[in-house]
Amino acid sequence: MMTHYKEVKSQYPDTILMYRLGDFYEMFFDDALEASKLLDLTLTGRDCGLKDRAPMCGVPYHAVDNYISRLIKCGKKVAICEQLTAPGDQKGMVKRDVIRVITPGTVTDDDMLDATANSYLMSVYRGKSGEFGLAWADVSTGEVKMTEPDSTIEPEDFILSVAPSEIIANEYATSFLNSTDSVALGKLPRAQAYYEYSFSNDNASDAVTSFYNVYNLAALGLEPGAGVNALGALLGYITSTQKRKLDHLTTPAVIRHNGGMFIDYNTRRNLELTETIFDKSKTGSLLWVLDHTRTNMGARALRRAVLEPLSDAEAIDKRLDAVGELVKAPMVREALGEALNEIRDIERLCNKIAYGSVNPRETQAVGYSLKQLPYVKRALAKVKSVALKELAASVDPLEAVTELLESALVDAPPATVKDGGVFRAGYNAELDAFRTAQTSAKAWLAEYEAKEREATGIKQLKVGYNRVFGYYIEVSNSNLPMVPYRFERKQTLTTGERYITDELKKMEEVILGAEEKALLLEEKLYGDIKKLLADVMPVLQRNARSVAEIDMLYSLATAAAKGGYCRPAIRPLGADIVIKNGRHPVVEALKGKNEFVPNDAVMTDDSRLLIVTGPNMAGKSTYMRQVALIVLMAHIGSFVPADEASIGLVDRIFTRVGASDNVAYGQSTFMVEMTEMANILNNATANSLLILDEIGRGTSTLDGLSIAWAIVEHISLKLKAKTLFATHYHELSELENTLPALKNYHVLIKDTGGEITFLYKIARGGANKSFGIEVASLAGINPKITERARNIMRAVESSSDGSMREKVTAMPGEDAVISDQIGLFPEDDRYSALVGVLNDTDCESITPIQALTILSNLKEMVKNDVKKRKKK
Repeated sequence: MMTHYKEVKSQYPDTILMYRLGDFYEMFFDDALEASKLLDLTLTGRDCGLKDRAPMCGVPYHAVDNYISRLIKCGKKVAICEQLTAPGDQKGMVKRDVIRVITPGTVTDDDMLDATANSYLMSVYRGKSGEFGLAWADVSTGEVKMTEPDSTIEPEDFILSVAPSEIIANEYATSFLNSTDSVALGKLPRAQAYYEYSFSNDNASDAVTSFYNVYNLAALGLEPGAGVNALGALLGYITSTQKRKLDHLTTPAVIRHNGGMFIDYNTRRNLELTETIFDKSKTGSLLWVLDHTRTNMGARALRRAVLEPLSDAEAIDKRLDAVGELVKAPMVREALGEALNEIRDIERLCNKIAYGSVNPRETQAVGYSLKQLPYVKRALAKVKSVALKELAASVDPLEAVTELLESALVDAPPATVKDGGVFRAGYNAELDAFRTAQTSAKAWLAEYEAKEREATGIKQLKVGYNRVFGYYIEVSNSNLPMVPYRFERKQTLTTGERYITDELKKMEEVILGAEEKALLLEEKLYGDIKKLLADVMPVLQRNARSVAEIDMLYSLATAAAKGGYCRPAIRPLGADIVIKNGRHPVVEALKGKNEFVPNDAVMTDDSRLLIVTGPNMAGKSTYMRQVALIVLMAHIGSFVPADEASIGLVDRIFTRVGASDNVAYGQSTFMVEMTEMANILNNATANSLLILDEIGRGTSTLDGLSIAWAIVEHISLKLKAKTLFATHYHELSELENTLPALKNYHVLIKDTGGEITFLYKIARGGANKSFGIEVASLAGINPKITERARNIMRAVESSSDGSMREKVTAMPGEDAVISDQIGLFPEDDRYSALVGVLNDTDCESITPIQALTILSNLKEMVKNDVKKRKKK
């Protein structure tokens, strides 16, 4: 057995091999050492023909899914080596083989998946010329997609937008991906190198055509290239790990960007589209506001819609027509919601059908879901929206299949067919006959028990059954003297004895024979039903996609009706963005509509770049995010939180909001900010929307202002993208008079004698101060500190370079420490003298002696300066 284990393990070296032995899955050697720590299992040993015992640990077969789930969450792969024959069925060792390899990207068990989100396996190909091909699949739903990112989208950004659970890649792509910040920071899983030949042009093309059973790539609408190379490796990996061809995997959808809208990781994070920045919770995200879906399929479709906005005006208006019709028809919406609410996750049930692992309860769920589809069609029978009419027409209730399942399965079928009792009486005459024999035999047992009690005089005599000993007669110790000689002892208990008789043996054969035959017949009948479901799986998948889309539209309509949203007018790419009384959808949902202060936004050819000033906490960031979210929602095909909205399409939404150190790569907050800013300036176009919050933080005031100023000039004069630019550098407000299409806005504040009230209203013009000290007071900073800050600020505002330190130190706070370092600028010419010496030094030709002389002179200058200060 251990020899066979080692042979199997050698074929799957990168997995934890679970080897079935009886009622346990055992792990040995290094796998046992690792699994015992990860799963908190007791480590034992087993003789393996070597001097030392092999480390070993195991888990019960009936609880294995839980342990597999825990290993997968740790990023491990698990190979399942199953017993293929029952002990005793053949001579020699039980036949075993690996039936499946479960990896983070090929999980299909419901308990290991998020029902409302996709779980993607991604394949990445990078050619020697730097071209990229990406292909990804959700094995649990059958969805397959591929793309070749264009030059405006960084491959890393695109991969982040898909958020795969597992990545396989060729050698060039592996080294590239594993050197990125995203992997270092845990945003992406480490890419694992897969067989290089799987990514080659010929092998990949053959893998794709073979999998989809077509003559050439053209039959799938594909062309040779980096995308097909990634797709071929992806399909090969899935087939090799799942040990079968998965017929539920759909024909790959090719994602073509062509200037279309793409949401990168930073935008998704900063706008909190699917989860909050603070605690990674769905509550508080845009998805949370929009999600009123009734099915898991619809929830996943809505999530995709949020992360993959439409870029075609006609497609957006088509979706808006559908949403608008449902908004105006609450009765239709209610009937539709009730029908959708009863539909199970057909999409993921198709995966189980493809695997052949669908159980009776899941099969009943398929039938029950099909039974609801006529109600969906009925709810949409009179709609006029093209999208809703097309979706309703594509739904096929499969009446014959529905009727068959309803007539075949009992109301509450068991979890497995091996338990029996799956089929209704009357479904199969032969099965009914076996069940009648069982029922008659059981009635005979009751009569036999009564007869033996009468014959022996033992009132407590019982006829029972267990799987080990079969049927028996049980007599307590006190009644053993009354047992007749015709009773044959079968088992001794502490409380009595168990016996068998010839008559009971014969009936046992009848009963067990009928039970065994009934179970075998039920397995055959259920196999026929599984084959039927496999045959109609393409229709089931089409139904699943249609229901998901209908549910997504229902959700958007419900959110619009509940939030009092308006339909946005969709304008061509680059056209004006005009929003009247816009509201932040999430803040409004959390605070209530009456508590939120709405604001307008006008971005035209004359006001492309809006400089927004005002104190922290006054609403600048909320306002900018609000505009971005309204524009994004319009691209989704959603109604928007505003009184009116006219939205010119954009090709990208870029956000540069907040920052933190990238310790793993030695990057400061400012470096992270500048790197992201560079990405925006390099990839944005005149048709993009930019949300830039406090550019220039993290460095000196002068440096930050200079950088912010230069970026504003570049956006205004060169890039010409629609931009919201929040800043505390009030000097930038002066640019309105010199730069085209730049307009100043500020957040209104009510200032009453040093106490401020935030009005959260955006108005024309720049702010004259930031109210930072007042905000500090509101935050609870000690009054002594804030008062000292006011004194310092007054001194700084009234000083020149040479007088500021004296003015500040002339009015110290109660706890102030006078310091020579308090000045923000050079006090005298000492700095210039030092700079002069260093500037005159030629580092390329200087000798060691000259270097020491210069260092000595610098030291003497500092020493003399210290003496002068002490005399003062």
